[in-house]
Amino acid sequence: MPSKQSLKNVFPQRKDLPILLGLASLTLLLGLVLPMFKITQLVIRRDQYSILTGIWALVEEGELFLGAILFLFSVIFPIAKLGALIWIWFVELTDASRLKALEWLNFLGKWSMLDVFVVALTIVAVKLGPIANVTPKIGVYIFCSAIFFSMFVTMRVEKLAKQLEG
Repeated sequence: MPSKQSLKNVFPQRKDLPILLGLASLTLLLGLVLPMFKITQLVIRRDQYSILTGIWALVEEGELFLGAILFLFSVIFPIAKLGALIWIWFVELTDASRLKALEWLNFLGKWSMLDVFVVALTIVAVKLGPIANVTPKIGVYIFCSAIFFSMFVTMRVEKLAKQLEG
């Protein structure tokens, strides 16, 4: 029977990974609620949108499918990915099950930049409009940082897990 061990117990000297997981989680939560951009329409009306308020605005406008897609890729997926990384780091698993989970995270991680791409397209599309101006706000940078932290932690955890295998 394969032995179970947590990466945290195998690599107790690696204090950087729990810190990076915490930073990724914190920046994700901040990135979801802080304003991502400010839209000024005809110099009269100004609105600021975070990811969550943007999704809510889509739902209120009846764009349920688009709101659901953004909610899935911008909220559920990043939270699930970080939850899985935390689970892989702290929970005792067999090497095979840990590597299988990391393979799935690696495969799904390729979709991590989709939400950043959607935000960028939104900003560009509105900037091209003659009646509105979009100004990026701090939430864009923090949300992008969360995605990059998550990708970096995934690569580091995967590398450590493969050391156990080899």
